[in-house]
Amino acid sequence: MTTDDSDRHTGVRYQPDERPPAALTVALGLQLAILCIAGIVLTPSIVVQAAGGTEAYLSWAVFAAVAVSGATTVLQAVRVGRIGAGYVLAMGTSGAFIAVCVVALARGGPAMLATLVVISSLFQFVLSTRLSLLRRILTPTVTGTVIMLIPVTVMPIVFGGLKDVPDGTPASAAPLCALATALIIGGIALKATGALRLWAPVIGVVAGSVLAGLYGIYDVSRVAEASWIGLPEGDWPGFDLDFGPVFWALLPAFVFVTLVGAIETIGDGVAIQRVSWRRPRAVDFRAVQGAVAADGVGNLLSGLAGTVPNTTYSTSISMTALTGIGARSVGIALGVVFVVLAFIPKALAVVLAIPGPVAAAYLTVLLAMLFVVGMRIVIQDGVDYRKGLIAGVAFWVGAGFQNGMIFPEYVSKLAGGLLENGMTTGGLVAILMTLFMELTAPRRRRIEMAFDVSVLPGIREFLAAFASRSGWDGGMAYRLDAAAEETLLTLLRQNDGAGERDRRRLLLTAHKEDGGAVLEFIAAGGEENLEDRIALLGERTEEVQVEQEASLRLLRHLASSIRHQQYHDTDIVTVRVDAPAPGRD
Repeated sequence: MTTDDSDRHTGVRYQPDERPPAALTVALGLQLAILCIAGIVLTPSIVVQAAGGTEAYLSWAVFAAVAVSGATTVLQAVRVGRIGAGYVLAMGTSGAFIAVCVVALARGGPAMLATLVVISSLFQFVLSTRLSLLRRILTPTVTGTVIMLIPVTVMPIVFGGLKDVPDGTPASAAPLCALATALIIGGIALKATGALRLWAPVIGVVAGSVLAGLYGIYDVSRVAEASWIGLPEGDWPGFDLDFGPVFWALLPAFVFVTLVGAIETIGDGVAIQRVSWRRPRAVDFRAVQGAVAADGVGNLLSGLAGTVPNTTYSTSISMTALTGIGARSVGIALGVVFVVLAFIPKALAVVLAIPGPVAAAYLTVLLAMLFVVGMRIVIQDGVDYRKGLIAGVAFWVGAGFQNGMIFPEYVSKLAGGLLENGMTTGGLVAILMTLFMELTAPRRRRIEMAFDVSVLPGIREFLAAFASRSGWDGGMAYRLDAAAEETLLTLLRQNDGAGERDRRRLLLTAHKEDGGAVLEFIAAGGEENLEDRIALLGERTEEVQVEQEASLRLLRHLASSIRHQQYHDTDIVTVRVDAPAPGRD
C-alpha cells in the first residue's frame, strides 16, 4: 500500500513527525484555541466567583491559567526528555478540580489554594514514573467510575450559576438564556456532522450571550474597560506555609483529584495515538507517561502561579481525527496562541463577561458528555457482574455522600469533611473493592530470574508445574512452554547487548483465567512493540529477518491474544494461551 493509498484509507494527512504548510499549521492552532479558550477561562471564573473571591484575583487567576495552558500545550507537543507526549494534546483548566478549589479558596484563600496545588502536583510525577505498578488498581472500571462522579460533584456548583444575574433582571432572562444555549449546543451536536459539530459549544455560547445582551446581562462594560495588551490587575497570591488544619483536611482530596486528572490524561494519551498515525499501532505507554508528567508540570506551574490546575482537553483529539492532521507543529502553534491570548485582556474579558446562566448551560452539556465518557470506559472493558457491582456501588455511594444522604452527622466530622466529596468517596470505594478482588483472586504463580536465554530450562520447569497444578494435560503444557520461549526470545532480540541484559531481571507470572492461562513477562525491553511487529507479518519487508518472522508467526499461532505495554525502562508482555480442544495436541 502506498502512502497516498494509506492516507485515503485512514484519513491521516500529516503524522506527528511530519510538517504541514505553515499557514495550515497556524490556522489549525488558532481554530483549536477558539474551541478551547472558553473552558480554560470559565473554570477559574466559576471557582473564584463561587468562593467569593475578588475581581483582582479573578483577573490574575485567568491570566495565569491561560499562560500555563499555553506553555504546557507546547511541552506536550515537543516532548522534552521524558516529559510530554509528543502529540497534539491541548492543555486547559480542569473541571474535576472545581469543587475542591472552591472549598480551598473559601476556607484558606488564594495562598492556600496555591500551596495545595503545588504539593498535590508532586504526586503526579510519582504516578508518571510508576504507572506500570498501578495497572491492576487503576482499572478501566475504577477510572470510568471516578470520571462519571466528576459531574455529580461539580453540578451543584454549576447549577448555582443559573441564577447568577444582576439584581433587577427580568425573571425570564436567566432561564431563557440558559435554555437557548443548551438547546443550540445540543441540537447542533445531535444533528450536525464534521467540523460544525466541533463548533457547537462556541455557537451555543455566542447565541446565549447575544440573547443575554438583549436582556442587558452581558457585561459589556468589562470588555470595554479591558485593555488590549497588558498584565492583569491582580498580583501573585503567594503561599500559605502554616500547614494548619485546613491544609491537612484538604490535601487528601487534592491528591485524589490529581489522580483523577491523571486518569483523564492517560485516556487522552491513549486516544490521541489512535488518531495520529496512518498505520494502526499499539499504544506506546512511554508517550502516556510523558503526557502525565507534562500534566504534572502544568499543575506545578499552576500552583506556583496561584491558579487552578489543568489537564488535557479531548477537543484536540476530536479535531485531529476530523482533520487528519496530527503534526506536532499544530500543538506548538496552539500553545503559542494561548500564551499570546493571556496578554490580551480584552480577549479574555469577552469570555469573562459571559453571564452565569450561559456559562452554566455550556458546562452542563460538557459535564454530561464527560459522564458518558466515563460510562463508555467502564463498558468497553467488558462488564461482568463483578465489575458491574464495583461501578454501581461506588457510583451510588459517591452520589449519596455528595448529597449528604449517608449519615451526614458522622461524615461531616470524619477526616475534616473529606468524605463529603462524592468523587473522593466513590473513588475510594471503587479502589478498595478492586483491591479486595485483587487480593482474593487465585494466586499468581511467579518466578524471577536473569533476563537471559539460559533461564529457559527454569521457565519450562515452572510452567510444567503450573500446568500440572491447574489440571491441564501435556498439550496445554506444550503450548505454554512454546509461547513462553518465543516471547522471551523475541524480547531478548530487541535489546541492545549482553552487557545491558546482565543488569536486568525478568519476572514471569502465570495464572488461570476463564479456562485458559495468562502469562505476564515483566522486563526491560527494546524500542519495537511486539503487537506492531505481529501486525506487520503479512507485509514482507527487508528489515525483518526470516528467523524473527518465523518466531513471531509461531507466537501468534500459539497465543489467543498478546498485549505489549511499553513503559520507560519496563516492558510488560501479557500472553493469553487457551487450552487445546479435547483430542487435539
